[in-house]
Amino acid sequence: MDMLLQVGYLITAILFIMGVMRLRSPATAKSGNLIAASGMVVAFVVTLVQYHSFSWLWIGLALILGAIVGSYAALKVRMTAMPQMVALFNGMGGGAAALVSIGELHSQWSVGVSSAAASIAALLTVLIGSISFTGSLLAFAKLQEWVRGRPITFGGQKLLNGLLLAVALVLGIMMIVSGGPHALPWLGVYIVLAALLGLLLVLPIGGADMPVVISLLNAFTGLAAAATGFLMSNNVLIIAGALVGASGTILTQQMSRAMNRPIHNIVFGAFGQVAAGAGAGPDGGDGVVQSATVDDVATMLAYARNVVIVPGYGLAVARAQQEVRQLTERLNERGVTVRFGIHPVAGRMPGHMNVLLAEADVPYDQLYEMDAINPQFPQTDVVLVIGANDVTNPAARNQPGSPLYGMPILNVDQAKRIVVLKRGMSPGFAGIDNPLYTNPKTSMLFGDAKASLDHLLRALDEV
Repeated sequence: MDMLLQVGYLITAILFIMGVMRLRSPATAKSGNLIAASGMVVAFVVTLVQYHSFSWLWIGLALILGAIVGSYAALKVRMTAMPQMVALFNGMGGGAAALVSIGELHSQWSVGVSSAAASIAALLTVLIGSISFTGSLLAFAKLQEWVRGRPITFGGQKLLNGLLLAVALVLGIMMIVSGGPHALPWLGVYIVLAALLGLLLVLPIGGADMPVVISLLNAFTGLAAAATGFLMSNNVLIIAGALVGASGTILTQQMSRAMNRPIHNIVFGAFGQVAAGAGAGPDGGDGVVQSATVDDVATMLAYARNVVIVPGYGLAVARAQQEVRQLTERLNERGVTVRFGIHPVAGRMPGHMNVLLAEADVPYDQLYEMDAINPQFPQTDVVLVIGANDVTNPAARNQPGSPLYGMPILNVDQAKRIVVLKRGMSPGFAGIDNPLYTNPKTSMLFGDAKASLDHLLRALDEV
């Protein structure tokens, strides 16, 4: 029977690795997800076969509840709410790992049987898992706009965070040394400290940094799962946790490089706290906003040779990805080359725009990452910016006093013409004005993106 368990876990590990490998490309991501899910099914089945000290009633209820929640999320949650769902599910993973470790510590310490190695693994899991749980819940609340997206700071915040971490570590060492039933009350204090630390770490992080934060918390959850695997002597948990932790860490590093900001600056920098209104710089023109009509934009697009569409969160909010695909097809029929410029941190979660466009069946070969599309902007006739504010802000290049300064952006201002689809002149999620909107080459098409694109499609037929 033990051989069956190990073979099952080996198959699971292989399927997880194959699934993660196929997640590297939008073209194979769907099959990669199914492969990884199949691995989880294999792990679940062989675990049920191996162990019998559980209640089939509770297992059945958990399966039914999980299936209902998962099915509802897959079918009903809109793309605009996908970042919140990712943050919430990630928090559930961290919380689950923490609960398993708490149960193990309670069962061992209550009878006075414990080892230093097991206690260390369990307490690290409780710490990391609790931080991931409460931090992800707060990230969810910020993305859902139940809590304001701007950084929330107060005096001595960093000092308090450091003090809480130091107290938690000292308390953990004390519990490892003492162990036994008398350490259990202190475990409750330790859990509260870890949960509070998760909230305080995410509280000063602004909405513009949420994609990086979600990725970082995802890495935390992976580490917590791996530590739980060591505690339970479960190889598949170790492998799965290591995969999640490593991929989350790599993704976090890549995204921080895309923003040209180190991780510590993202976590502790309170980006977005600076007041909005860092106005027109060298690319700000004369401060005059040029408004365009649908017919004007349709004519520009119809007679262009090269068009680049830059999607942002506004596209997701308007749910206009299908109209964007139709516009792409209509322009392709006219012989216009259409590409999409994707910034690594556009949207509210890693890969948000790729997922959004894939949902609308936009061809993968038309999606270009920032480094690939930037050299092509000078030869681009028209750039269509849909809701992408901060990732197209030239202040990142030209205004040393701007909080965005130094962040690599999509160089849309280098194109011959720029058209921005936007509801109004409000700043983006970072709360910083965009001088691109007063650039003499820029025309603003105000209104809901979905409605504007619908009008554009009709106007193109008349050009």
